[in-house]
Amino acid sequence: MSHPQPDPQVLTVNEFVSRSYDFLIVGGGTAGLVVAARLSERSGISVGIIEAGLASWDTLAINVPGRYGETIGTHQDWQYETTAQPGLGGRKLPWPRGKVLGGTSALNFMAWVRPNAEDIDAWGELGNKGWTWAELEPYYRKSEHFTEPSPEDSKQHKLTFDRKALGTDGPLPVTYLREYSASHQYWHDSLNSLGIETNEHHFSGSNVGVWTNIVAVDAKNVSRAYSATAYYLPNAGRKNLALLTGASAREIVLEPSGDHLVAKGVRFHHNGQEHVVRASREVILCGGSVASPQMLELSGIGDPAILAKANIPVKVANPNVGANVQDHIMTSHIFEVNPSVQAPEDLRTDPVLAAAADVLYGDSQSGPRTIVPGSYCYLPLSHFVPVEEVKALGSRIQNSAQKHCIRSRRLTEAQRLGYIEYIFDIGNWSPFWPAEKGKKYGTLLQILQYPFSHGSIHINPEDPHGKPIIDPEYYGGEHGQLDLEIHTLCAEFGQKLVATPPLSQLIVKPVSPSAETATSKQALKQWVVDNTITDWHPIGTCGMGGSEGIKGGVVDERLRVYGVKGLRVVDASIMPLQISAHLQATVYAIAEKASDLILEDLDRRT
Repeated sequence: MSHPQPDPQVLTVNEFVSRSYDFLIVGGGTAGLVVAARLSERSGISVGIIEAGLASWDTLAINVPGRYGETIGTHQDWQYETTAQPGLGGRKLPWPRGKVLGGTSALNFMAWVRPNAEDIDAWGELGNKGWTWAELEPYYRKSEHFTEPSPEDSKQHKLTFDRKALGTDGPLPVTYLREYSASHQYWHDSLNSLGIETNEHHFSGSNVGVWTNIVAVDAKNVSRAYSATAYYLPNAGRKNLALLTGASAREIVLEPSGDHLVAKGVRFHHNGQEHVVRASREVILCGGSVASPQMLELSGIGDPAILAKANIPVKVANPNVGANVQDHIMTSHIFEVNPSVQAPEDLRTDPVLAAAADVLYGDSQSGPRTIVPGSYCYLPLSHFVPVEEVKALGSRIQNSAQKHCIRSRRLTEAQRLGYIEYIFDIGNWSPFWPAEKGKKYGTLLQILQYPFSHGSIHINPEDPHGKPIIDPEYYGGEHGQLDLEIHTLCAEFGQKLVATPPLSQLIVKPVSPSAETATSKQALKQWVVDNTITDWHPIGTCGMGGSEGIKGGVVDERLRVYGVKGLRVVDASIMPLQISAHLQATVYAIAEKASDLILEDLDRRT
C-alpha cells in the first residue's frame, strides 16, 4: 500500500540552506509536521523542516496496520536504550523512537486515546494558563477526521462512541477497524461481569471503563494514518514549505541581542557535511521527549553540571532540561490459548498463510493484516483494591511539592481516574517468554498510568552528539517502590480478569506468571520486577514550568523556552505531568494548539 504524492519541494541541501525561512522546525515527526502544515497555510509565511530520518511512503511494515512492530529495531528506529535499571534488577530496556518522516507516529500501534479531563486540568493547576481540558479538547477534534463504522460493525464489535465528541473535518483519519482478534468478542462481557461498565463516552473527558479503541487508520484504504501522510503529503506542493530529510541537527544557533539570546537558526549535518540554516522569526524544536532535551543541552541550555562534563559553554542555566521524565510502565501477562484460535504467530511461522494474508489485504483490505489490538479498559485502583488500602498507599506520599500532591490525589478512592490500563490481545507480546512450538498465546498488557518514578535524559559527556543517557529510574527514587506495589496489586487483578468467563474459555493455562507464581505476593512482585518494560510513552523532559517559571520547567505556557527569544518546544516533552492515555492523540492536540499560539504571537508583533 503506497501513498500518492503531489509535487513536493524536493531541494538539495544547498538549495535548502540558501532559502530564507520565517520558521524553522527541527524534527519532522508527529508534532513537527502538524506545526509545519498549519503555519504554511498562510502563504506569506515560509517554513523549513529538517528531519534526521527519511520518507518511507512505500514501507509495508509502516502502512499495513497488522504489521505494527516490524519497524522496531530497524533503521527507522533510533534504537535508544536505557541505562541499567536497579529497580529492574539491573536490566537495560530498549526505547524505540521513530527515525523516519512522521516520527513515532509511523512506528506506534496506532492507538487513538484521549485522557481524562482531570489529567489536562492538572497542567493548568500548576499555573500553565490556557492548558485545561476545556481549552485543549477542541484541538483534539481539530486534528481528527473520524469515519463512523457501519451499524452492523458497531453491533458485532461493540463499538460505542459519542459522535459529537469526535472531529470529522481534521487532516488525520481515525476510525474503528472492521475486524478484530478472536478474544475481542468476549472482552466486554467478561469485564461487565466484574462490574466494569462499558464507557460509551470515552472521548469526552473520562476513559474509565471498558471500550473498543479507535485507531489512526484511513478507513478508505485501511492503511496507517500518520503525520507524514495526513499533514505533510497533502501540503507538500506548497511553495512556502520546504523539507530536508537525512539532516541531523547539531545545535541551535543562539545569538546575543541586547541582554538576551535569540534563536537564529540550526547547525546540522547532511551526508557528513556541516551546514547552517537560518530562521528570521522562530526555531521550533519538535524532537520528542528524548531528542528535544538533548538538542537544548547541545546548544548550551541546561544544567551547568551536565554541560560542564561535556565541555559545553552554559548559555542558559536550567537544571530542569532533561529532568522529570515520566513513562508508562508495562508488564505482559502471557496465557496459553486454544490452539484453534487464529494468532499472529501463524503468519510468522507459516509462509503460505502469510502470503495468503498479504493477498487478501492487497485485494480487499481485509483479513489478519488489518487487525490491531482493540480491547481496552482503564480502571481506578478503588475498583479492585479495598478503600482502606488505597488510602494507606496515598498516605505514604510525604513530599509537599505540588506535582507530588497531584500524583498522590490520584490515589484517593474518590478519584475516578484510570490508574491502570488493561489490553487483551491474541499473540505473545512478551520479550521474555519464548513461545513453545505448536502452542498459541494471548497477552494481557497491564500499564501503570500515573507513575511516581521519574528520571532523566541527558547528553552523554563522552559523546554529546551520540545517543543520550536515558535513566527513567523505574521503581526508583523517593516513591518508586510505591509504583512496584501498585503494579503488583494490578497484576493480581489482571489474573482474575482473564480467569473470568467468557474470556476464560479461550485460556488453556497461565504461563507467565505461572499459576504458582500468581498465588504468592512476593513471587508476583518479583515477576513484575523481572518483566517490566516501557510502554513507549515518555514525557516531561522539557515540561511547562507554570507558576514556578524557570524554577519548575523548561518552557512557559506558550511553549517558549525560558531565557531565549524565538525558541519553542512542541512535542510530548512539554507535558509536566503524565496522562492516563496513549500519547499520540494528545501530541497532535498539543501541536494544533501550539500552531495557534505561534500565529497569535506573530500577529501581535506585526
